Amino acid sequence: MSRYLIVTLPLAGHVYPALGLARELAAHGHEVAWAGSEMMLRPLVGPDAVVFPTGSRLFREQGGSGMAAIKSLWVRFIVPYGKFILPGVAKAVQAYEPDVLLVDQHAAAGALVAHRHGLPWVTLAVSAMEITAPYRSLPRITGWMDDQLRTLWTNAGLPADEFVDPRNSPYLVLAYTTPELLGPIELDHRVRLVGPMMTERPGLPDFPDDWLDPDRKHVLVTMGTLAKELATDFYGRAIAGLAPLAEQVQTIVVAPPEDLPSPPACVMITRSVPLLKLMPQLDVVVAHGGINTVAEALSNGVPMVIAPIRHDQPVVAAQVAAAGAGLRVKFGRVRPAELAAAVTTVLGDPSYRAGAAAIAESFRTAGGATEAVRQLERLQQTMSDRTSFVVQHSPHALA
Repeated sequence: MSRYLIVTLPLAGHVYPALGLARELAAHGHEVAWAGSEMMLRPLVGPDAVVFPTGSRLFREQGGSGMAAIKSLWVRFIVPYGKFILPGVAKAVQAYEPDVLLVDQHAAAGALVAHRHGLPWVTLAVSAMEITAPYRSLPRITGWMDDQLRTLWTNAGLPADEFVDPRNSPYLVLAYTTPELLGPIELDHRVRLVGPMMTERPGLPDFPDDWLDPDRKHVLVTMGTLAKELATDFYGRAIAGLAPLAEQVQTIVVAPPEDLPSPPACVMITRSVPLLKLMPQLDVVVAHGGINTVAEALSNGVPMVIAPIRHDQPVVAAQVAAAGAGLRVKFGRVRPAELAAAVTTVLGDPSYRAGAAAIAESFRTAGGATEAVRQLERLQQTMSDRTSFVVQHSPHALA
């Protein structure tokens, strides 16, 4: 049995995959705790999880698109969040004494504290952005990111000449994807593609299944939790485009009902849905390209129409389209008729469902949380064997 401490971003898209891994580790007899904002984590991980609080604070809203959005993400969230939780993570390590830290790729504080304490740490690669590194041909961008990380490193009191990129563990990187979705790319030898680690989300309401007409197709529209006002505008365009298809299509929009009053009868507006339970009844998912929603849709063989907003979402959208599992549209510019045409194309062409089914099969083969636990246990055994060998054969072993 080993002790694992999870350090992740306080965002649902990052916490829920880690929760799937945590539950699988517990099922294998391991102990798991979390380090992060109690206020943010507790509703996501449930009342029984062990959480070492790091404090809470509001961070500035992110904005822009393309590389401007990437810079905004780093300057307004990744860097200040890493600085803010560093003392709390250090206290958690001292109190919990974990064997291994499981560190979100963008929660740099976990890697810094692990290195400071001489503990192994494993990267949880949520973002397709860091795996595919689409900006690798832009040295000014990569150099700027490297500078941000080196500053975090030295500010944490670590020697500059020992710098290790906190986004990529030298021990093991667990990536929530598969070659069938990722596409042809050369990966570092530390990376293991284990597929998505999904789990039921606590506290979600039941869905009124009797609302679904078995003689019509069912489309879900969800744009995540970060777009806010922009998402409301997109939802309005989606409803305008899909409402004329009422005889063939029912649409479920995940949004605050007060933001979209008086929808047509063929459209349901709901604040949340039990996505994993609902997914087998869906025919198309229209989404922003967040990795959780994509994983949940494709795991069920449901094709997609993706309207990416920022960060790694354009990368994910391109991967889904290249795999033949959906279409990509422009989030800010797609007109209602264009969105309706994309949905009807995916509904009418069986190749898209076949593409989604192929990725679903690759996810099942990859193993998800079960394979991730196997990789972690293998790492622990390898490290134990090496430690035993060093102790037995060291000239100081008997001293």
